[in-house]
Order: sequence, then C-alpha cells, then structure tokens
Amino acid sequence: MPRTTPTRRVINLWAAAALTGAAAVAGMAGRAEAQAPYPNRPIRAIVPFAAGSATDIVARTFGDQISKTLGQSIVIENRPGANGMIGANAVAKADADGYTILIGTNSTNAAAPALYNNVPFDMHKDFQAVSFLCSVPLIVAVSNETPARTLRELIDLAKTRTDLTFASASASQRVSTEMLLTMTGMKMTHVFYRQGPAAMQDLIANRVTLFTADLGVMLPQVRANTVRALAVTSQARSPQMPDLPTVDEAAGTRGYELIAWFGMFVPAGTPPDAVQKLNAAVRQAAVAPELVRALSENLGMQIAPSSPDELTQRVRVEADKWAEAVRVAGIEKQ
Repeated sequence: MPRTTPTRRVINLWAAAALTGAAAVAGMAGRAEAQAPYPNRPIRAIVPFAAGSATDIVARTFGDQISKTLGQSIVIENRPGANGMIGANAVAKADADGYTILIGTNSTNAAAPALYNNVPFDMHKDFQAVSFLCSVPLIVAVSNETPARTLRELIDLAKTRTDLTFASASASQRVSTEMLLTMTGMKMTHVFYRQGPAAMQDLIANRVTLFTADLGVMLPQVRANTVRALAVTSQARSPQMPDLPTVDEAAGTRGYELIAWFGMFVPAGTPPDAVQKLNAAVRQAAVAPELVRALSENLGMQIAPSSPDELTQRVRVEADKWAEAVRVAGIEKQ
C-alpha cells in the first residue's frame, strides 16, 4: 500500500475542506430559496369560465394590478365547464402554497350545491377565502329580431308562442331567467351552453330568444345595438344605463333581484402569510384608477374588497340566498 506523504495529506485536507464548504454554501442557498418571502415565482389564477366571460374580465383586470404589487406574474388559466365546477375543483385539489388561486363566483361558491347533487368539492371546507372582488347586475336581453321591444311585450308574446328559448352558461344566468319565467308566467325552453360567449353569439344570430347576462358581457353588445336590452336584474337601475328599467318596473313583479359576484379563494390550508399578502394586493388593486375605470365606470361593477373572514361569512349567506332563489325558480337538482 503506497505511503501518503505529508504534502499529499495537506492537499487532501484542503480538498475535503473545500468540498465541505461547497456543500455548506449549497445548503445555505437551498434554505435561502426555500425561505424566500412569498411570492417568489408566478401565481396561477384559475378562471372557471371561458375567455371573454365576465369572470375572465375581472380576473385579468385584477391580475394586472396585483402583479404590480406582488412583483410576480399572475398567469390566467381558463378552465370552463360544468357551470364552473371543473375549474373550482382544480383549485380545491391544488397544493395549498399560495401559488394557485380561484377567481370564484356565485356559481362556484354559492349556488352549486343547490343546483347539483354531485359537487366535487365542499365550498365551505375546501377553500380559504381571500377577498371579495366585485358584484354586478345582469341585463335581460333579446335578439333584435324578436318582436317584443319591452319586457311586458315579451311576457304577452310568450303567451302566444311555444317556440321561445333562453340561453344560459352559468348559475346566475340560468337562475335569474328561471326566476323571471316563474314570476311572470312565461314559458321558454332552456338551452344550455358551455360558454357564455357562445350563448351571446347565438342571441345575436337569433338562434335563441333571450339571454340574461351580467353588464360586463352584455353592455358592450347593447351599446353596439347587436341585441336589445329589456331590463336590469337589480332592485335599482344601473348608472351605466339609467333609462333601462328594473325587472320589477318592467314586468310589474315585486322583490325580483339577482346579481352576480366574484371573489378570490385559495385551497384550504394555504399559509396565513400568503393569504394576507394576496388580500393586501387585492385592496391595493381595487383603488387603482385603471381598474376602477375598466370595471366600475365602463362595466357597471361595484368593487368591494373585503377581509377573508368577511368573504367567508358572505359565502354562507349567499349559499342560503341562492338555495332560495333556485327554489323560487323551480329548478330541480341535476
């Protein structure tokens, strides 16, 4: 066995020390990366409805502002289908690390249990609320080829026709219309769409008679005269269309009201620090002039950020409200 000279022993000791030091540095770097303050990489925001929908508009508008505050990109991922449940379920099953968020709505986080028997998630247990974002009334509209020019005329027309149809692609769209039919005695055949933009195109083309959708989607079409607005679904008229009557005013009903809303959620168990940073970013985004102009002034949305606890309580209240709305509308669970 060859003898090790003193010089070679010194060299070996230096090499061992170098390797140990390199390993220590690598370990420190790994710990530093693991302990880097949230967020340290892009955040995925899942939108459970199609591109061009109101939920998509809200997500992209808030996302642009939130990314400026957090210093990370907000990557919008549209996962439409099953009335929003596909996208919502993806978030419910995602890692609870703050890097996957849901832009939820009344469809996914209030109405789903009242409409479906097999909801793949528990909206109270599987999500951590971050902040309420905004709400918006809906507009009841018909195609330009429909003879009725007012809601009262449509009600009278429905008494003489059996071929009238209405479109829906979300809970708010369907429930609002079913409530209207129930309260006015109109009869129409329901045509379900996977995506709101497709329903809008069929309304414009007169392939369906009526479509009730939020101002974010409907207002541009009304202003472009491609569809005819008959009423707004809120109790008060919309500042964006002050001449458009409410359903109660136009149809002579009492107590009709249904609005859509949007909120931010993350998977249950997400670290409180991440939730608070997201909440603070939402609050800062909500006062940005660009966001206020895009959502409130142009599309009639009421921007109202909240605390996580306030949104949690609101979801419980809204779940009861939507269950009652579904009951009034006479919709059976599917």
